[in-house]
Amino acid sequence: MKTLDYLGLDPKSTKKTVEGLQELLANLQVYYTNLRGFHWNVKGEMFFGAHERFEEYYDDTADKVDEVAERILMLGGVPAHNFSDYLKVSAIKETEVISNQKEIVKLILDSLKVLIALERKVVETASDGDDEGTVALMGDFISGQEKTVWMLTAMLS
Repeated sequence: MKTLDYLGLDPKSTKKTVEGLQELLANLQVYYTNLRGFHWNVKGEMFFGAHERFEEYYDDTADKVDEVAERILMLGGVPAHNFSDYLKVSAIKETEVISNQKEIVKLILDSLKVLIALERKVVETASDGDDEGTVALMGDFISGQEKTVWMLTAMLS
């Protein structure tokens, strides 16, 4: 038996949701790697706070990566795991070494804009397939990321 047999979800609709989750997974993985670099390389008078905050962001993103991969598995898919595959799909691109906190924050905001847009697309697809589990997961992601956007834009003001 397959998980979908017990969840009562339509395999055709679920396939579209899995495709959206795969794209989100790729973007989250690249974003995570960028965050690690930001954490390691940030410099300046606000170093301690920024260093700690960027670690919180990459820890949160690592959790999201795992949740998305597990959701893909629950829906009968197989999560991609090769970074070369992620780079082909991801709208978020790898960054160079960046040390300036304001430049880093702008890049984080740009990445969050991409992630939120992808999550909203997944919500739409999952909603069409009556997949409340995926909708709830994406809703949790979006609300947390919207708060982060608010805080970061306030910091830059």
